[in-house]
Amino acid sequence: MRYFDTHAHIGLIHEDPIEQLIITQEAKQADVRKIMCITNNLQDFEEVHRNLSTASNVIFSIGVSPSEVQNPGMDWEQKIAEGLRKDRVVAIGETGLDFFRKYGDRDSQVELFKRQLEMAESYQVPVIIHNRKAGDMVKEILKSKLPSRGGVLHCYSEDWAYANDMLSRHDNLYFSFAGNLTYRNARNLHETVRNLPLDRIVIESESPFMVPAEFRGKRNKPVYMPSTAEFVASLRGEDPQMVSEALWQNACTLFGINPDE
Repeated sequence: MRYFDTHAHIGLIHEDPIEQLIITQEAKQADVRKIMCITNNLQDFEEVHRNLSTASNVIFSIGVSPSEVQNPGMDWEQKIAEGLRKDRVVAIGETGLDFFRKYGDRDSQVELFKRQLEMAESYQVPVIIHNRKAGDMVKEILKSKLPSRGGVLHCYSEDWAYANDMLSRHDNLYFSFAGNLTYRNARNLHETVRNLPLDRIVIESESPFMVPAEFRGKRNKPVYMPSTAEFVASLRGEDPQMVSEALWQNACTLFGINPDE
């Protein structure tokens, strides 16, 4: 089997560059063959991209998350444009909306999100979307702003009705599930995974957060990804190897990666 971690904050698992490389190699040995490395701000992107320059199984996104809305940095649009020209940078994100925490005012979050969606369209890359307690606004914005290369609702947290509505609107939007899917009380996520078309599902570690249930008490890492993939298969009553391969292919399609690399 082979696995694709579509969302890992490697720079938050360990600050030490050597430890970061070790994390990627451990994952590779567990058949987690690709990792999308996520950062919330442009300074962290520069540092982690440099640290992992030799980790060929890691790809990168670049963007400004809603947590940084009050200080996105000088010339942040230009820096995103420059970052997209770097090796293995294939997406914009994470970006989106977070109305749970008090990250500036909502209008500023919305404008930051919209501008990055426009940039994703201009540079023809997919977008990685953060949504926390902002589902209605995210849905409204994506009606006209989802880039043609599509994107992913990362660490999906809405219910099946929301996902079904988004399916009817977009044929290039994916739904990503993290280790919290494996929690017994995550019934809305269980229902969603059972009902979604398999070709719209991807999985992520969201490490160092959202560790799968069987590893609770540990700091999450990409190496735990197989646990989430197996849980997806069990929820759907489908063959684990078939599901694992489908999740791999979906992630490669999303990020424009050759699945046989």
